[in-house]
Amino acid sequence: MATLPPALYVVATPIGNAADITFDAIACEDSRVTAKLLARHGIRAKLMPYHEHNAARMRPQILDRLAAGGRIALVSDAGTPLVSDPGYKLVRDCIAAGIAIVPLPGPSAPLAALVLSGLPSDRFLFAGFLPPRTAARRKVFSELAAVPATLLFFESAQRLPESLADMAEVLGDRPAAVAREITKLFEECRRGRLTELAAYYRQNGPPKGELVVVCGGATEANQTEAGDALDGQLKAALGQLSLKDAVAAVAAASGLPRKQVYARALALTTGEKS
Repeated sequence: MATLPPALYVVATPIGNAADITFDAIACEDSRVTAKLLARHGIRAKLMPYHEHNAARMRPQILDRLAAGGRIALVSDAGTPLVSDPGYKLVRDCIAAGIAIVPLPGPSAPLAALVLSGLPSDRFLFAGFLPPRTAARRKVFSELAAVPATLLFFESAQRLPESLADMAEVLGDRPAAVAREITKLFEECRRGRLTELAAYYRQNGPPKGELVVVCGGATEANQTEAGDALDGQLKAALGQLSLKDAVAAVAAASGLPRKQVYARALALTTGEKS
């Protein structure tokens, strides 16, 4: 067997099914998780913990070993490294140091969820983990509202009903899917409109397991729908509040930028007076 050249090997690990992997020192997110995987395949290699809490301290050590001709694999607990973990900083520093990077592709939860969703896959945007607070979450949705591509997010099970409702309010009632426990025993993909999915999980409770939320991208129709929803909120607020207070209330409730809400409110009041 040919010897692997010195490099940082970015290795995807199984998401749920531990049977799909082949593997020399390994930088890993959680040594306990990776140790179980290696034991299953009879692989013996030194494990070097590398995660968000020790990354700044460990990166120089890993870079020194690589610069000395080492061959190190980078893995995360599940799926493809660099997707919402500090691996990209290690890759960035390797590139700056002239160290070779070799990607070994494999399981990816966002891509698997995209395939399961049935939504357009010719253009998509993965936006990572959603913020835990409503206002910050809605701000993310408003920033992505005009993106003409299928949107993918990580979300916790407990926040799922609220997140879906926020998504529907800011983006309009788009087609969507919730994929959970991908490649595991209880894999499930539930598809529907955002309001339908929000109602289902509100009524039935949060699902168990790891989740990816997939949402349809911007179209002319749902942009119009979102605009109509904003107009409705503004008209209701303007019927009770001053322009300034109505804009503040709607911007806080919708997560839309205050400047955007003010411009629309001004257009509505000017139109009503003319």
